[in-house]
Amino acid sequence: MNRRAGARAGRGTADRLQVGPTRTDRFLGGVERIGNRIPEPFVLFLTLFALLAVASSAMAWAGTTVEVPGSGQVDAVRGLLTGEGVQWFTTSLVDNFVAFPPLGTVVVILLAVGLAQHSGLMATTVRVAFAGAPRWALPYAVSFFGVVGSVMADSVMIVIPPLAAMVFKAVGRHPVAGLLGAFAAAGAGYSTSIAVTSLDALFAGITSAVAQTLPVPGTPVTPVSNWYYNIASSIVLTVVCGLLITRVLEPALRRGGVPTEERAGTAGPGSVRDVADLEVSREERRALKRAGLAALLTALALTALTVVPGSPMRNENGGYLPTSPLLGSVVFIVVVMLTVPALVFGRVNGTLRRITQVPAAMAEAVKDMAPFIVLAFVLGQFIALFTWSRVGTWMAVAGASALRSLDLTGYEAIVAFVALASVLNLFIISGSSMWTIMGAVFVPLFALLGYEPAFTQAAFRAGDSATQILTPLNPYIVVVLAMLRRYEPQAGLGTLISRFLPFTICFWISWTALLTLWFFLGLPLGPGTDARL
Repeated sequence: MNRRAGARAGRGTADRLQVGPTRTDRFLGGVERIGNRIPEPFVLFLTLFALLAVASSAMAWAGTTVEVPGSGQVDAVRGLLTGEGVQWFTTSLVDNFVAFPPLGTVVVILLAVGLAQHSGLMATTVRVAFAGAPRWALPYAVSFFGVVGSVMADSVMIVIPPLAAMVFKAVGRHPVAGLLGAFAAAGAGYSTSIAVTSLDALFAGITSAVAQTLPVPGTPVTPVSNWYYNIASSIVLTVVCGLLITRVLEPALRRGGVPTEERAGTAGPGSVRDVADLEVSREERRALKRAGLAALLTALALTALTVVPGSPMRNENGGYLPTSPLLGSVVFIVVVMLTVPALVFGRVNGTLRRITQVPAAMAEAVKDMAPFIVLAFVLGQFIALFTWSRVGTWMAVAGASALRSLDLTGYEAIVAFVALASVLNLFIISGSSMWTIMGAVFVPLFALLGYEPAFTQAAFRAGDSATQILTPLNPYIVVVLAMLRRYEPQAGLGTLISRFLPFTICFWISWTALLTLWFFLGLPLGPGTDARL
């Protein structure tokens, strides 16, 4: 049986096995109906901005202050509806929009993704790579690349999901399962990876700064202090995510009759229509070989630029950690590694013969993200006000103080800490910002209970990511919603929340169980780092 026939047979079998809605389907359907009552994202964030403006002003008029433990500085909560607030908002409106971090990341990467898609590179690569791959293994492969993709920073949430949809479509599986499963893996598993990432260096720097103030600082915290724990987390979450895609998400999509084809006129970067047939022509294979050689040479050039003594990609100490131009160049590296092979492929294959075709391909990609750009304007204002007003800092400090007041001393304190991080993650999506505040409170607190700073950091990571795929404050949810609406025009935030909820629950339980195992067995979190002082 050839590959396409096998794919058709697989689809036929799946169709025959479809049954009525399960109890889980009915529960998640209720979640979806409730969630879809949430206004459209633009109206939602406009409403939240107005509520935050009133709340922050009321707190400012009441003289509310906030002090991050260890900082020795007391700051007043600032309100938008005050003279200071009006002055700030009227002078920073443009900066709030332009400086909104995901805006630049999404637009720049989509320029490169659009070029790779228009040239045919993405579709051809998917067809060649997965033509002989077993269908059962694809959910686990997609989950693995999503979970460990944080090495690409936020880029992973833009690049991997549409590629996963293409892969699933190519072998006869439901493309929406690939799209949403990959995003769930990338978002809910963002804090871990089998490789040491810039996030490890960032967290380690924050933890070390706090640990230095302790009477007994414990083992020095480095970017590899959670490495063993992260490797185990990556493997466990990959398996959990693959099972959820296979056993929960994809069957539910088929039972619900979710279309497997994009609506006419909605194709964008990563369109699954490009892989309707797994056959690859001789010209495409030749172009792919040239593109692969170009990618290799580009990677070697970037490596040489990075490793040579005196490289501009090194920091002032000649290294890469905890910060360096290299770690700040992730988006640039992703763009170059997509653009150069795409140009070569398009030139050889005849899809990009003239330079005038390049800007047209890029413009087509960005056009599909126009709704996100509009939303980024109001979302950027909300996030900026949340930060400027210090309401976010006040919430984190208040939550930490409430947990500390419970006077928990055993392992239940760690579990409560993980739960608090998960709740706060719904409102403060920047892990580094939240860890700066929570670390200042809990690293000293747990050190007094006998826990290493690196273990407290690991516990925070367990709670920091799992709920990230449920909060509308995550700007990349809007991106994946736009991709989902190619198949389901009526899909809303509730649709995403209901489909991501099993991933959040299972990731949270698995991550916490793994942390528990590490704690009670006394396993090393990383080289020379244990849970207890």
